[in-house]
Amino acid sequence: QVQLVESGGGLVQPGGSLRLSCAASGILFRIYTMGWYRQAPGKQRELVARITSGGSTNYADSVKGRFTISRDNAKNTVYLQMSSLKPEDTAVYYCNANRWAGSLSDYWGQGTQVTVSS
Repeated sequence: QVQLVESGGGLVQPGGSLRLSCAASGILFRIYTMGWYRQAPGKQRELVARITSGGSTNYADSVKGRFTISRDNAKNTVYLQMSSLKPEDTAVYYCNANRWAGSLSDYWGQGTQVTVSS
């Protein structure tokens, strides 16, 4: 059974920092592309950042220079370091594991709430 368990969300003031973690089980973690997505109330889910099995990364323009995605294959964990947080970063953040090998394997975590407010 595949499980992606996010942690690290919470309430933070504008300009603050948070680190999200996503622990994966039930998959061969190191071969998956891992991503962080977010969904704000009334909006579609959007890609925040993604890291491939080879370590290549890409980011949404809105978070470039503020957020950093990383992975620890020994711990089956992907991280999202968020700095200089803004109220518009408020959303539920979801972890995703994705792999294409003739067919799509796509898994989601349950989400963790991030609220940026004074």
